[in-house]
Amino acid sequence: MALRFLSPLSLYPTLHKPPLRSGSGSSGSPVLRHAGAARSSHGFSAPLRLSRPNAESPAAAAEAPPPRLRDQGGGAEGEEEEVLVKELEDLPEQWRRSKVAWLCKQLPGQKPGTLTRVLNAQRKWISQQDVTYLVVHCLRMRENDAAFKVYRWMLAQPRFRFDFPLATKLADCLGKDRKFLKCREVFDDIIKQGRVPSETTFHNLTAAYLSAPVQGCLDEACSVYNKMIQVGGYSPRLSLHNALFQALLGKSGPSSKRYLQQAEFIFTNLVTGELEIQRDVYAGMIWLHSHQDVVDTERIAALREEMQRRRMPEDEEVLVSVLRACSKVGDVEEAERVWNKLLESSGSATLPPQAFVYRMELHAKVGEPLRSLEIFRSMPEHGVTATAPAYSKIIEVMSRAREIGTAEELLGEFVASGLKPLSSSYASIMDMYLTSNMHDRIERLFSQCRSESQASRSIYNIYLNSLVKTGDLEKAEEIFNEMHTNPEIGSNSSSCNVILGAFLASADHTKAEKIYRLMTQKRYGIDPTLATQLDQILSSKRKVVDKPVSLKLDIEQREILVGLLLGGLRVEPDEAARSHSVVHFEFNEDHPVHSLLRKHIHQRYFEWLTPSNRLDGDGDGDDDPPHRFSTVPHSNFTFFGDKFRPRGRPAVPTLIHRWLSERALAYWYMYGGIRSSSGDVLLRLKGGEQEDAQRVIKVLQAKSIDCRVKKKGGTFWIGLQGSNAVWFWKLTEPYILEGVKEHLRPGGQSFPAEMEEEEAQLNGSDPGSNPGGSSD
Repeated sequence: MALRFLSPLSLYPTLHKPPLRSGSGSSGSPVLRHAGAARSSHGFSAPLRLSRPNAESPAAAAEAPPPRLRDQGGGAEGEEEEVLVKELEDLPEQWRRSKVAWLCKQLPGQKPGTLTRVLNAQRKWISQQDVTYLVVHCLRMRENDAAFKVYRWMLAQPRFRFDFPLATKLADCLGKDRKFLKCREVFDDIIKQGRVPSETTFHNLTAAYLSAPVQGCLDEACSVYNKMIQVGGYSPRLSLHNALFQALLGKSGPSSKRYLQQAEFIFTNLVTGELEIQRDVYAGMIWLHSHQDVVDTERIAALREEMQRRRMPEDEEVLVSVLRACSKVGDVEEAERVWNKLLESSGSATLPPQAFVYRMELHAKVGEPLRSLEIFRSMPEHGVTATAPAYSKIIEVMSRAREIGTAEELLGEFVASGLKPLSSSYASIMDMYLTSNMHDRIERLFSQCRSESQASRSIYNIYLNSLVKTGDLEKAEEIFNEMHTNPEIGSNSSSCNVILGAFLASADHTKAEKIYRLMTQKRYGIDPTLATQLDQILSSKRKVVDKPVSLKLDIEQREILVGLLLGGLRVEPDEAARSHSVVHFEFNEDHPVHSLLRKHIHQRYFEWLTPSNRLDGDGDGDDDPPHRFSTVPHSNFTFFGDKFRPRGRPAVPTLIHRWLSERALAYWYMYGGIRSSSGDVLLRLKGGEQEDAQRVIKVLQAKSIDCRVKKKGGTFWIGLQGSNAVWFWKLTEPYILEGVKEHLRPGGQSFPAEMEEEEAQLNGSDPGSNPGGSSD
């Protein structure tokens, strides 16, 4: 969904050089001032004042929030809070002037540990006013990281009070510099003190989150935006409304539909604030509603009516969105009106291919499959080349209508076109063969799928059903074992019920009991008719069918957890039972490796997941697991939480040399690592101290792997170059999922854009991001 909004970067007010102190003008945030007008003999500017640009400037009026005078508990209503800092020459003691000037020169650029040691050595004489001057000086010199370090040290000193105006200005500068993690820390400090952050702090933090290409930042931006209105009582600027709305629509349709409520909240604020609502906002609202599982046609009609009242034209995007909604509710009459309007508005331009797909879906829904075929065949007449979604949809429609010859002909055209993916179309054809008892054709098509690496779990399940129906139990058992041992396919409730029914029908009770134990361990649902037969068989052997099975992590699950935890997986204590912990699996929606790893992890830990997260489909389409899912609270996870997140902070246990196996390394690489543009391997170690990184390095060296380490913020990057990367790949390749090897193999040329963004974070803005975990 392409919208023409301001870039999030345009939300940052330009940080001008501070003007001389002036009594005119007002600011929406506290002002930093030096008291005194003379130039210091130590080379520092005279009166420092960091403020917004002059509000009389048209550019400044467009960039900066309007001034707001609020009582924040620190003065009378309408009184502006300021940070007054004495000039160095105004200090009465010469020795103090010299020491503060020396600190101003030494602190910027120091590492956190060195900076803390230097400041600790000054505790006997340094005052809060001196430390405030250091923070102001660092902000003046654009050394925002150094200012943040000094601020954190000041906050840790019990004899210093919390300085709200200074924290506000520091948060604003960090937000403008896109340091969203540090800005959020200062923001949280203000909240903990029982104060309401200023409007500029809310604004800059939201804009910083929107500018970060990190998983989870959009949700944080929405949270801060909502607090800005509901807690702070502020009215955000139009540019912030638009930028957040644009970010909500920046995801794909299935990913964006969960943001409908947030989009409605933004739209309501635009209306109640009497702000200008652009045509793209109406188009985006219709687009979001059309992607919902249950479409609100009345809301879409109201939005279209409002667009007509404001004389806003319905362009191609709006009309296609309405077609999508019509296809879901089966409104043929409205769809034809929209189609005719789309033909009129397009003129000589090419029509969007998805419009044909929605029309095919609509007529199939109302029982007119041949009409869907006519629409597909008419695509070349309109100058539109058939796409992979169009082929998949028409093959699905013809297969459900049991038009065998037509479906096979379309599949042949699809294969000859070279378009991909083909797995969903193969599954549709095979399902048609299964219902028509054409088992020989299923055998032939399955062999073709497997040779082309197009076989999915749904295709395996159809073939398994076919083998059971034809009585080839030996081959069926072989296929089931292949599914169960293949990490990219995996067995599920459907395949287990099929093979269980086959064993019971053949009176092979030993193998049936084995499948039953597997299903109870994975907590798969058992077909009621099969459960009755099992009850009779197991009761005769004095076994209880409904005996509860205690959950226990197997060796492979433990090794996988070790690798994921090193990559940033979160394990947190349960609020209800502190002796139990919960694992939160989080995957990047746009990461090519995480897309497949997510399905594998969901299947591998299926029995541990909460009931709401146990999707048991075939792994295609709407049955895909969510990008975030959690386990039930259990004491088995408490061990990992105590070792890898003591006191809630990431750490590397001292016994990591015993637990970091080749499988754990492989999953660490898939979850928290990338292949750089030069073909090297980069492993991300989230949080921890220097000794934690050294423990991992020693383990790698013990495996004859030399590496280099670079710390960026709260993240260690472990780089493996040249022959070390090749040797690392040889150790981990047996455990790397087949579908992601092309993205992770060292020295390869393929380098997706999503991974380029992650590598840029190593040398870019705010560190500490995690592609599979939270951004904090």
